[in-house]
Amino acid sequence: MVEQPAARAGILLIALAVLAVLPLLVGSVISQVLGSVMVFVLLGLGLNIVVGYAGLLDLGYIAFYAFGAYMMALLTGATLNTTTGSAAPAWSVDLNFYLAIWIVVILASGVGLMIGAPVLRLRGDYLAIVTLGLGEIVRVLAESRWLQPLVGGPQGMRGVTNAAIGSFGFRQPQRFYWLALAFVILALFVSWRLSSSRIGRAWNAMREDEQVADAMGISTTKYKLLAFAMGGAVGSLGGALFAVQIGSLTPASFQIIVSITALAVVILGGMGSIPGVVAGAAVLIGLPGLLREFEEFRLLIYGAVLVAIMILRPQGLIPSVRRMRELHEEEAEQDAWVKRFAGEAAAVAAGPGGALGVEDEDLT
Repeated sequence: MVEQPAARAGILLIALAVLAVLPLLVGSVISQVLGSVMVFVLLGLGLNIVVGYAGLLDLGYIAFYAFGAYMMALLTGATLNTTTGSAAPAWSVDLNFYLAIWIVVILASGVGLMIGAPVLRLRGDYLAIVTLGLGEIVRVLAESRWLQPLVGGPQGMRGVTNAAIGSFGFRQPQRFYWLALAFVILALFVSWRLSSSRIGRAWNAMREDEQVADAMGISTTKYKLLAFAMGGAVGSLGGALFAVQIGSLTPASFQIIVSITALAVVILGGMGSIPGVVAGAAVLIGLPGLLREFEEFRLLIYGAVLVAIMILRPQGLIPSVRRMRELHEEEAEQDAWVKRFAGEAAAVAAGPGGALGVEDEDLT
């Protein structure tokens, strides 16, 4: 009992050490890919709270990603792209990155509550369709003339602040990776604590059967709103870091495919699994970047790997312990049903009038 936690701690420390020195072992191109992987790990962790823990199918998660990116730009003094150069937005402030990012997280929690409130009564496919529409609304608003004085419309914004500690900036790919890794570790810790907390257990109960959860006295309304708020906060971190990584923003960066990719990260890694999110992001985001040198065969290799994973690991790359237990229970139930059905069929065949009975009759 004592050795197991110690072994886990040792493995964790080794993994952190490897991740910390990884940019020093690879070039800037691969470091940039790793930085993008870290951004999608944050997106996946946030969406995993909503989908994996609470069981709420959200296809409009791009809304939090875009909100975090644009709010980071507005809070750090970014300017609008115009045909004649640049212009100041209708409203902005010039804050330090480390202050701005926590303001983004707090505001994104409020946006999560605003998005969650109208869809509280919806479930399943209806919830997915409505959230998909909400995500598209955010992108359309970013392109519209109404918000063009604020966020630049189709031309977007530029000059997002460079996070720095003194003269040590994080714009370079290797350094940005370290910055993103720090926030990923924080998000991993928060997700881990949530999964084993009273809130996490309430989400699990709500995901399994919402009516039973209501009957048990769990306030499903409160916990749904909490899932949207916390998921939005983590997702906005990914958007804010994306803005810092790129330095400029346009609505074209926030297409619905980003939401689908984030959902695929969660599903491919294993629903409700924290390590699964990391593995899913590494495959879905990291693999295409690493295959850039094989341009002619990149999509072929990528597709073959995804098909192989879905065939060999339908439960996900690293499914959660709970999900593995559920799969084993389902397999046991299916095996029991097959055996029972086979036994009943054999009994019918062996009985009077059955196939065996007909063969045993004296027909002469």
